[in-house]
Amino acid sequence: MIPPEEHTRPTTERVWIRRLLIGIAVVFMALVLVLVLPLVLVFTEAFRKGAETYFAAFADRQSQQAIVLTLLVAVIAVPLNLVFGIAAAWCVAKYEFWGKSFLTTLIDLPFSVSPVVSGMVYVLLFGAQSALSPLLKAYNIEIIFAVPGIVLATIFVTFPFIARELIPLMQDQGNTDEEAALSLGATGWQTFTRVTLPNIKWGLLYGVLLCNARAMGEFGAVSVVSGHIRGKTTTMPLDIEILYNEYNFTAAFAIASLLALLALVTLVFKTILEYRFGDELAGTRRH
Repeated sequence: MIPPEEHTRPTTERVWIRRLLIGIAVVFMALVLVLVLPLVLVFTEAFRKGAETYFAAFADRQSQQAIVLTLLVAVIAVPLNLVFGIAAAWCVAKYEFWGKSFLTTLIDLPFSVSPVVSGMVYVLLFGAQSALSPLLKAYNIEIIFAVPGIVLATIFVTFPFIARELIPLMQDQGNTDEEAALSLGATGWQTFTRVTLPNIKWGLLYGVLLCNARAMGEFGAVSVVSGHIRGKTTTMPLDIEILYNEYNFTAAFAIASLLALLALVTLVFKTILEYRFGDELAGTRRH
């Protein structure tokens, strides 16, 4: 007779074999290829000519502009995606309506479309050869090769992250708590702020972290709509490419190290959330 615990095991190998295989995979992927080795190389190249040269790279006005623009785009894109993500997740998880599957497909669209293609779409919509070009020129509105285009492209490639974290979590929680609050006389806003939001806060924060990391590191879509105007429309990833192509390797790796540090901070917060609130985040992984 098979012991009860055997029914829950995905394989029948011994425990030490499974742990050994998992350990080898983790060490090879996380410590060698994905995390440690690339980071070591980035910081080694950044400090190759000394700390003075490293910090001098950040004194360049154009690099400073790239850092500021990257943060500005993230500050605009992430809150907008936060509002959209909550609204879309609430709509999909709490209601049944015609076209629900189509809406879910649209939310996932940026995951299946190349960022370069999405950037080209904005060029076709708002570029010099588009139907909207005369109207934009009449009101002196610049979108392509300007900050608005970068913001729009970033919003497009990042808007699924928060929604996709919240939809399965809200579906798993159901409508019971909200219905109970409404039956007791709570308004819609009170129900959302006092019942729904506390239940999804950790999943929401998790999605915001992922969205922010993608917004700061986006290259493909931003590269198409920005025009690579140094000092005006270059974000940090674009500035790194320009510096590298100019053979200014130290400055390129210095800016890359800052971007890597921002990614590490995001990774640390993400790990903390998964460790401390893993049970509450589990709902976001079930679908």
